[in-house]
Amino acid sequence: MVSSDPQPPSPKQPMAPLCSVFRRYLKSRGLKYTNERADVLDAIIARDGVFEAEELLLELRRRSHRVSKATLYRTIHLLQDAGIIVQALFNSKQSHFQLIYGKQPRDHMVCMKTGRLIEFQSEDLIAVRNRICKELGWSPVGHRFQIYAVSPEAEAHKVHPAKSQSPRTPPRSR
Repeated sequence: MVSSDPQPPSPKQPMAPLCSVFRRYLKSRGLKYTNERADVLDAIIARDGVFEAEELLLELRRRSHRVSKATLYRTIHLLQDAGIIVQALFNSKQSHFQLIYGKQPRDHMVCMKTGRLIEFQSEDLIAVRNRICKELGWSPVGHRFQIYAVSPEAEAHKVHPAKSQSPRTPPRSR
């Protein structure tokens, strides 16, 4: 469940720094902005694209940040509630998250045979989202759209589907 406070800015509003947004959210819940939570947020901001929690934990530990697994998962949950990140994809093994606050919607297409993941943006999808919200009296603040398909490469090479029929871990963005 995504909190309605804070609201992501509209294109006309200036962006507040994410640490300030997260601090205000935590304060409104009677929680503290700790060094560990700051380290998690910084590591997420440094990434561009989808990430796994376990991958993030390994990265933090490689950089000598002392963040426990429990703190990481609690912080991810708080960042979701604050509307800063969203669970972007999931498969049978791992959830994948993505920074969304202040960013244009990034939608995904996943090959069901190879696990290949591509991101795309579509003004048509945004227009449909806005039209539906307007018809129902809602105010759009974002969206998530995923297409599960078979890539041309998989078709050309007759790749057999993975046993679970779920997307594999997307490649790391750099």
